[in-house]
Amino acid sequence: MSSKIISIEPNSPADKTKIDVGEALLSINGHKICDILDYKFHTYDSRLAIVTRRADGRFRLASVRKRAGEELGFEFESALIDEPKSCANNCIFCFVDQLPRNMRSTLYYKDDDTRLSFLQGNYVTLTNLSEREIQRICDLRISPINVSVHAMNPELRAELLGNLQGADGVETIRRLARAGITMNCQIVVCPGINDGAELDRSIAELGALYPEVASVSIVPVGLTRYRDGLARLTPFDKQQAARTIAQVEAAADLFLTALGSRIFFCADELYIKAELPLPWDEEYEGYPQLENGVGMIRLLTEEFELELEDAEPSQVKSEFVAVTGRSAAPFIENLLCKLQEKCDNIKGAVIAVPNDFFGESVDVAGLVTGGDILKTLREYGSEIPSRVLLPRNMLRVGDDRDGGVFLDDVTVGQLERELGVVVRVVEQDGADLYRAMLETNLKLL
Repeated sequence: MSSKIISIEPNSPADKTKIDVGEALLSINGHKICDILDYKFHTYDSRLAIVTRRADGRFRLASVRKRAGEELGFEFESALIDEPKSCANNCIFCFVDQLPRNMRSTLYYKDDDTRLSFLQGNYVTLTNLSEREIQRICDLRISPINVSVHAMNPELRAELLGNLQGADGVETIRRLARAGITMNCQIVVCPGINDGAELDRSIAELGALYPEVASVSIVPVGLTRYRDGLARLTPFDKQQAARTIAQVEAAADLFLTALGSRIFFCADELYIKAELPLPWDEEYEGYPQLENGVGMIRLLTEEFELELEDAEPSQVKSEFVAVTGRSAAPFIENLLCKLQEKCDNIKGAVIAVPNDFFGESVDVAGLVTGGDILKTLREYGSEIPSRVLLPRNMLRVGDDRDGGVFLDDVTVGQLERELGVVVRVVEQDGADLYRAMLETNLKLL
């Protein structure tokens, strides 16, 4: 039962009632609670009448008084108080469809749930919403949500999503904007399909919905070597990436002048493919699209250099090797060089790990696997320092088994045991990278 209460926060408003763990939440102030959005909306008030069903089948009515907006204090068997909605699309560029076989089954699950978009920042396509659910988003003002747009041409959007409902999603985006719902959007660009004139159309129509469409990321399609039987897609090359950047930045400059915001931001990967410098810190306008790899390297650099300003020469010797993807390696090397200019006792090296698991065209750090790290570091043999730094985004979110788990089920603990090293997982910020490069005397687990 998804609405089953599995714990009650001590000293919370719920803890002061006679409601017990194991009861199922049914309604609040006469409103049926179907999921987490109903729960959050209807528990905001200061006075609540709560109906639950006890384990013996009898009903309980409890009254609660609390501060408006204060958390009630229940934790449920399901975080959504409902089952998550799976994706009904068959996107021509879907990354899950490009995974190799025989991986853990959970990796093949595709969610497309607006509730997860609101709560956790997941991107959704809006193709599996009923009229009631769309109206509820408007009525409850569920905002912000993150929307995968890809094209504002309805027919093209349906083609990209492999779902006729994709066309209807264009009007849903406009309807949400009219209702004042804030949206952060993304466009995965496939050369020859939704770039060029189609991208111009998407930019113009989404820009017209500002400020409800608060930001839009332009992301290059990612292709692995596992595409047998899938749509034929072309990866970005240097020239195509440069053209797309010029196209997006020209439009963004116009919006900045007219509206005060660029609205549209290209992913770091496009700049790397085009061999162009990244925009400066202020051009990212607070980094609203970090989850899509927009400005991640610039922010990392800014944070690192801020720490470096106060760095003083140290007699402590620090030795390490930092592993990352091929695209990020030059930037990490640059930061290391800047640190070594101030602290010449730092004996570090950056190793770009080739992605044999997904294919050489995949060069981002977040898709580097533990097996590829093992293979790469073994080639260095005894030359590897006893300390290895790796970024947190290489590991699965929420899976901390044995120090953390890579996409291929290799664990951090495995790396340590098989290589005889200490692994330092670096958080996604430059300050932690700076600290990690200076740390010493870590013990093997």
